[in-house]
Amino acid sequence: MKGHNITISTFSIILIITGSFGIMTNSFAYGQASQTSSFDVQNIPAKNIRVGDIDIAYKVFGKGDPFLLISGSGLVMDAWDPTMLTNLSSNHTVIIFDNRGVGNTTAGDKPFSIVQFANDTAGLLNALKIQKAAVLGFSMASFIAQELALLHPEKVNRLVLYGASRGGKDNIPQSPEVVKILSDFVNGNDSSHQDSEKLLSVQFPLSWIKSHPNDISLLQSKEIISPDTLKKQFNIVENWFSTNWSGVCGQLSKISVPTLVITGTEDIAVPAANSLIIIQKIPGSWLVQIQGAGHGLMYQYPDKLIKVLETVLTIT
Repeated sequence: MKGHNITISTFSIILIITGSFGIMTNSFAYGQASQTSSFDVQNIPAKNIRVGDIDIAYKVFGKGDPFLLISGSGLVMDAWDPTMLTNLSSNHTVIIFDNRGVGNTTAGDKPFSIVQFANDTAGLLNALKIQKAAVLGFSMASFIAQELALLHPEKVNRLVLYGASRGGKDNIPQSPEVVKILSDFVNGNDSSHQDSEKLLSVQFPLSWIKSHPNDISLLQSKEIISPDTLKKQFNIVENWFSTNWSGVCGQLSKISVPTLVITGTEDIAVPAANSLIIIQKIPGSWLVQIQGAGHGLMYQYPDKLIKVLETVLTIT
């Protein structure tokens, strides 16, 4: 790849490309101004399908091999960057959906957990009669995607882990400052307008925010996430980062499908160093680090992300 710094090791290929944790609350998401582009995912009709004890709300669009996108904590399915969705749908059938208890997906009566979310996701693919799909998991959903590939390997033919961690005692934890910002938001401890600025600082590097004052917009969403669901998701994420839990690190060597791990070098929501740990565990995996990007890199640099995804999705 001309123009890129490529380091090849015995366990992976690391690309450093020079160049959400998007937080969704009851009525809005933080993202790039480009989300007002002509491709409006909110205008695509959602459908519902029964999976186990829940009704899952989902959308399918595009043409080609299936590509399933799993949303992160606090995100509804409409929060994906539209530039990315537009490009992906030109060559792939894109499937997006709301996780258990999010948006128009019901909460059901089973306890929330990463394993349950992975089983929900496999159930959705089965219900849609999709035998295999490329799968991308963002942030908390990277945990789900790892569990999906381990518990239901027959459903996954490509794996993309974005803003990822594999949990456990060797995990690189969030800083106390990040944990407090997210905890205050989830628990309603910061009632001032400053909470949105703090959330942005978790999603994007401060230097990027200052240099792109017109690229951040407050976007209305037709879907909502209840405070109860938000708290449950937050607790799951914190448990994943907990040092007294083994995570899935010991099982990752079982993943045999082509796997891309992608992170922003300035990610503090899920510290970027976690991606280095993951690629040492998944045989033959790739790591792409986008310089200057935070956890919200798909909003900062959608074109860079698209190019990387297109490359991985065409590997045979």
